Amino acid sequence: TGPGGSMNIGIFLPNWLGDLVMATPALRAIRRHFGRESRLVGIIRPNLQKLLAGTDWLDEQWPFDPRAADRACRQWALVRQMRRERFDMALLFPNSLRPAVLACLAGVKERVGYVCYGRGPLLTGKVYPRRAGGRVADGPLVDYYLALAEAIGCPPESPRLELAATDLERRRADEVWRALGLRTDGRVIALKSSGAYGSAKLWPDEHFGRLARRVAGETDHDVLVICGPQERHVARHIAELADHPRVFSLADEPLGLVTSKGCLERIRLIVSTDSGPRHIAAAFGKPVVTLFGPTTPLCVKNPTVHAVDLQLDLDCIGCGKRVCPLGHHDCMQQLSVDLVSAEVNKLLEERQPLGAPSGST
Repeated sequence: TGPGGSMNIGIFLPNWLGDLVMATPALRAIRRHFGRESRLVGIIRPNLQKLLAGTDWLDEQWPFDPRAADRACRQWALVRQMRRERFDMALLFPNSLRPAVLACLAGVKERVGYVCYGRGPLLTGKVYPRRAGGRVADGPLVDYYLALAEAIGCPPESPRLELAATDLERRRADEVWRALGLRTDGRVIALKSSGAYGSAKLWPDEHFGRLARRVAGETDHDVLVICGPQERHVARHIAELADHPRVFSLADEPLGLVTSKGCLERIRLIVSTDSGPRHIAAAFGKPVVTLFGPTTPLCVKNPTVHAVDLQLDLDCIGCGKRVCPLGHHDCMQQLSVDLVSAEVNKLLEERQPLGAPSGST
């Protein structure tokens, strides 16, 4: 089924912010192939629902979290809802066993996903991941998700990441810019330190503070330290360490995806750890300097992203651990401010067009 025939498709979306951004090319391909006459329902973590605001690939979003306090968001409520809606197909972006089991319990006849974690017998449409040395081989996630779209008949699609900024998000960014006194000519560089994955991903606050002070003092740009609700103390600390009048943080502003998207749409570039917001910035076409340690750049590789991926050549690099198992955290500690600053300067010298997007003050 595709062009000319309607389908009712439930899509289990990725559980992490960055992964969901990297799935946007696949969502674009699915909507383009199945058309407006088909109904696409995204089954999504509640904290990610606002990420896709402004896009039109999904007809509905159903919040789902098996550990949610709200029972309406848990798995048995989802199974009942899926049974009522009689889906023709379930497409499983996450690799875990749970989505396949839920799709079976919901009576979805066509269940498509990667064969892994013992769920192969539950799938009617089996997609086999590339393997190396007996394990699933690492590769760009954007391609991994696009292969799922192709498995259900979608033609090849560009890996270009895509998000849309809404009027509300732009108004929220206006409010932040006014409250902090940020310049409105586009000369704002964002810094992001995030460790939802674990402390091993973090670049030291002291390094970020020195970088912020150097960028603000030497490049004629403002610096905005962005953060999520759980990271206010980190953003505030980095701004305090920078001790510069043109370094600002979001720590005392209303936070959430609405604020993050609005702000990231209008910055010039971002320096970030391997975290979700770097993908939002990339989806808005911003250059991204990413600081890698325990994770590797391979999973985020995308030829359409203007990316500078920095990682030291150490024996322990890319261990994938949430906390440094050796206790020294050299992969991030030894990633120097000089190196990162030099890459920021190179990007600024490329003279990307300045000017804030429409909707700014």
